[in-house]
Amino acid sequence: MDLVELCSGLQTDPLPPPRERTADIAHAPNRNHGLSTNERVLAIKNALRYFPKHCHAELAPEFSKELDEFGHIYMYRFMPDSALMRAYPISEYKTKTVAGAAIILMIMNNLDRRVAQFPEELVTYGGNGQVFGNWGQFRVALHYLSTMSDDQTLSMMSGHPAGLFPSHKRAPRVVITNGMMIPNYSTKEMYDKLFAMGCTMYGQMTAGSYCYIGPQGIVHGTTITVMNAGRQFYGAGNMAGKVYVTAGLGGMSGAQGKAVVIAGCIGVIAEVSREALDKRHSQGWIQAVAETVDECIEMVKEARASKKVLSIGFYGNVVTLWEGLAEYTKRTGENLVDLASDQTSLHNPYNGGYYPVQLTYSQADDMMTQDPAQFKTLVQESLRRHVGAVNFLCEQGMHFWDYGNAFLLEASRAGAPVTKPDGSFIYPSYVQLTIGGVFSLGFGPFRWVCASGSEEDLAATDQIAARVIRQQLEENPSPEEEDNLRDNLTWIEQAGENKMVVGSQARILYSNQAGRSRIAAAFNEAIAAGEISAPIVLSRDHHDVSGTDSPFRETSNITDGSMWCADMAVQNVIGGALRGATWVSIHNGGGVGWGEVMNGGFGMVLDGSAEAGELAVSMLHWDVSNGVCRRAWGGHPLAQHAISHTQDTVPGYRITQCVDADEEQIKELC
Repeated sequence: MDLVELCSGLQTDPLPPPRERTADIAHAPNRNHGLSTNERVLAIKNALRYFPKHCHAELAPEFSKELDEFGHIYMYRFMPDSALMRAYPISEYKTKTVAGAAIILMIMNNLDRRVAQFPEELVTYGGNGQVFGNWGQFRVALHYLSTMSDDQTLSMMSGHPAGLFPSHKRAPRVVITNGMMIPNYSTKEMYDKLFAMGCTMYGQMTAGSYCYIGPQGIVHGTTITVMNAGRQFYGAGNMAGKVYVTAGLGGMSGAQGKAVVIAGCIGVIAEVSREALDKRHSQGWIQAVAETVDECIEMVKEARASKKVLSIGFYGNVVTLWEGLAEYTKRTGENLVDLASDQTSLHNPYNGGYYPVQLTYSQADDMMTQDPAQFKTLVQESLRRHVGAVNFLCEQGMHFWDYGNAFLLEASRAGAPVTKPDGSFIYPSYVQLTIGGVFSLGFGPFRWVCASGSEEDLAATDQIAARVIRQQLEENPSPEEEDNLRDNLTWIEQAGENKMVVGSQARILYSNQAGRSRIAAAFNEAIAAGEISAPIVLSRDHHDVSGTDSPFRETSNITDGSMWCADMAVQNVIGGALRGATWVSIHNGGGVGWGEVMNGGFGMVLDGSAEAGELAVSMLHWDVSNGVCRRAWGGHPLAQHAISHTQDTVPGYRITQCVDADEEQIKELC
């Protein structure tokens, strides 16, 4: 099979031969579909809708077997060879539009075996964050993208390619919705049922929007979080010898090892999957592996004494590690850990997102489908033990924060002591601790992909971005903005030597509204001048200034009561579509879990044309300022300063200003 055949649509006459899953790669945990007899028939009927009737007799038993064995119909028969699945130079895609080729490139990168967590289940990261619900949808969508024109738009509904519709050149080429539910029915139980029936899917954030760039996508944010936590608790520039302990190396959490090295401290990251641990070790994202708690403790003590920068992958359950560290402290009186968090996929605690300490990895995979009630009991017991060790070490001086993965939320549901009398959590989220202030200034995870696949093009973009940041530093920024700009300049100047590329030639950079729009304009000019050899795809993490409404993460530091509202994320996607984004997406779910968050994103192709440059500046102004405006109205002083500055310096803005009332006066008067 080649790229032309891959994009030719579903092969049905004849059908391709049946395929088995590949044995030597990681797979999504099997699910217990829990469907009634009639619902099970409907799930198979739903899957057969993509195929002509003459195929049904052969495919129905096969889909039935997949549903019963794996809890979902993945259509493995239509899965391409893994060697084919990667981001090719954009010139190799035979499409009618540049946009179509760029989107296929991004999709194939999301499913690259080096990038994706469970590639054969179309899961990019987060345990269940899918690009499509099955391989049939993948093949149909690629065919539409390869044949569409610049006056058509592809409608994607929870993985289902609904079809091409007439639109116009400035409209998005693709509009994506994932997991949209009637609010009263946005429950985990409904997700499990509707996913098994092929009616919906969990797009996570950048999985279902085709914008994932490998673990690099979270490195910069994790680095900023760890560095700013170190500054807050230990003083600027004092990370040498400090120890940060966390968990997760499978998907985006795989960035943690690289982040601690860039931050200049010692990191220990626990991982229960041997495959995930070895993958990150072979890619250079962790530097050493500890097989036992005792070995890990000795590595940490040695690195602390010499102030060596080191990332250690601990092979085993994170609760085993935490209890071992707590026992060491009780025995010796020495606390080895300064900073701590967790990046297990606790938005999905009972289907492979969190492995209980009482079971081996394989035992857990079996029990979660064969005895889900007992598995839930063990997960919650494990969480209570997890919290017990963390709480003890925090009493000894360690600082812990929730990394927005629903750790504190699920721990509280398990009955662990993580709440104050008023119901709030005893530990901050990382947004409350550090990133919330960064978002309020308008800085967030801006991304780009060099569609040529050229390392030289990526290096050129790094130089352009660094030049823009230096210009911003010359423009008398506020002290808070200057701190962020200097950190970001260091980041982009060192990006190449830190070797963060896995998959497409991509980069992430925390940048604000002025920085993003200037960088995009400069990229477009460089493409037009031939200094960059092919188009660039702009994007960002949904976890950004304005992309996500999540009361336990992105909007947890908004204090006017609107942390529970989702207007910002929805407005953001609509506004991006109106301002020329190449594709837009809006999702239910994300890092915190189904029903707990609304998040959206975009992709935008720069091709060197004057129109592309104009649209990019307009769209990026909106994409950032929409969120800064909401945060300013919520009362955050840094956001109020940032949006006022934008209004004063950029034509066309007239922002409703927030006037802070005196709470004590209100109490006296009312």
